[in-house]
Amino acid sequence: MARFEMLEAGFGTMGTTAQADILFELGVMYATGRDCDTDVIAAHKWFNIAAIKGSLRAAEWRSELSSAMSKGEIAQALREAREWMTTH
Repeated sequence: MARFEMLEAGFGTMGTTAQADILFELGVMYATGRDCDTDVIAAHKWFNIAAIKGSLRAAEWRSELSSAMSKGEIAQALREAREWMTTH
């Protein structure tokens, strides 16, 4: 647990571009099922956060993913992104 906390503490000191790239990669991971189960809600959440941090690719992927999601799924992804942003 301490290791995770140290990583989280250091996350805020990275440059915005580096943060956006890492968050975009999380979105890709969930969108494609790379090393995890495919989860469109988690993918949308991470693409949304990366887009907020300035990733244009994330905004494009989020838009494309949204076209295949229900309104309920999108709403849940937006809620989760908002919750993550308020705690980090």
